Amino acid sequence: MDADPEALDRLVQTSFTVMAVLSQAAAAHDLSLTQLRVLAILRDHEPKIAELAAYLGLDRSSVSGLIDRAVKRDLVLRTASEDDARAVRVSLSPAGHRLAPTLTAEIGDALTPLTSKLSPAEQKKLGALLTKLLD
Repeated sequence: MDADPEALDRLVQTSFTVMAVLSQAAAAHDLSLTQLRVLAILRDHEPKIAELAAYLGLDRSSVSGLIDRAVKRDLVLRTASEDDARAVRVSLSPAGHRLAPTLTAEIGDALTPLTSKLSPAEQKKLGALLTKLLD
């Protein structure tokens, strides 16, 4: 089945709007979009560098550089992996744990004007549809 061109266009327009919100939130904290993604991933996971690279779709050397910068800013911690002596796990530092909810709230506040145009039932349906798209 071919995708509806109007639906695709709206999806692209929506993604541009969301990316602008994310870019503004990241910039307000002197972060890149990729650094913002790293913090969001680490909010819920403590991956090995290789796993983080896979989440981000980047090579390990790029992710190592991102982590180096985040460690210097005291946002991320590196720890030896308990199940693989050669691997390193990354997690949020206490400062990263303090910043994550701030970023989440700022992004939520910036996106609320978009979602508030929808009824609660429509918001729930949107969430279900987006989940279906991403699964």
